Amino acid sequence: MKALVKQKAEPGLWLTDVPEPVTGPGDVLIKVLRTGICGTDLHIRAWDGWAQQAVSAPLTVGHEFVGEVVETGRDVVGISAGDLVSGEGHLVCGSCRNCLAGRRHLCRATVGLGVGRDGAFAEYVALPAGNVWVHRVPVDLDIAAVFDPFGNAVHTALSFPLVGEDVLITGAGPIGIMAAAVARHAGARNVMITDVSEQRLELARKVGVSLALNVARTSIEAGQRELGLREGFDIGLEMSGRPEALRDMIGNMTHGGRIAVLGLPAEEFPVDWSRIVTSMITIKGIYGREMFETWYAMSVLLEGGLDLAPVITGRYPYREFDAAFADAAAGQGGKVILDWTA
Repeated sequence: MKALVKQKAEPGLWLTDVPEPVTGPGDVLIKVLRTGICGTDLHIRAWDGWAQQAVSAPLTVGHEFVGEVVETGRDVVGISAGDLVSGEGHLVCGSCRNCLAGRRHLCRATVGLGVGRDGAFAEYVALPAGNVWVHRVPVDLDIAAVFDPFGNAVHTALSFPLVGEDVLITGAGPIGIMAAAVARHAGARNVMITDVSEQRLELARKVGVSLALNVARTSIEAGQRELGLREGFDIGLEMSGRPEALRDMIGNMTHGGRIAVLGLPAEEFPVDWSRIVTSMITIKGIYGREMFETWYAMSVLLEGGLDLAPVITGRYPYREFDAAFADAAAGQGGKVILDWTA
């Protein structure tokens, strides 16, 4: 089959022929229809310091996908050939304390699809049945392909109650914009999102944010005043991984404010812990999705009319992967989709 492979320990990806996945009695074989390009894939393609530590070549990359089940192992129940499915890209051990307690997203032995094992940028991918999500109601294929990052957004946004709250989101990348859409849909009073890209801020306006603020020109404090807030933001969602973003967020929270942090910093940086203590701010780290509570929430949000269409800004046949990756790496648009049927 054709697959997009990190073939050598150097920058680049290669479209090449590899054997089809071998499946066991508890596995599901899936024909891939569409995939989404993630920041992780960009790191692997660039072969930066993180990728060199995390990935061993050769490796089929990719973890955001939607596909059709073509075969199930003899022990698989509840999944049938022909089902439309997405995949939970975190494969867990099943035997640690958290896994046994039903907190699989906290497994210390998590292996990432397309990072620690062959991934979904291929004509076929195999997954354990416990990592397969069946779409029981109609869903657009492009949206189904990005359920993985949509789950990151939902997990982050729904970490704290949002009804009637004033929400600050730092970082208007695709996940930040999806989180903004979720916050509005879930009943937040105001949703302000910040970035330095006017193109991405315009995408955020399309999902209905109260204010999309270019922090290269205007401060968060000025944004507060424009929204008429007197005591600061109730909820913060940090999506950028930028030190200045988290510092400014902490400085503009109300007393007792709550912050969920998904953005992954490139290196350590100082924060004003005295402000966190004296303002009694709660900070929660987010990684991945709750399995499978977040997935239920995603499906219900879409059934309830949540519109993520503005977040999809690039669509390419898989053979044009170089152009697709260049589009994604430019950092000016939303999610970029590869079509494996084209």
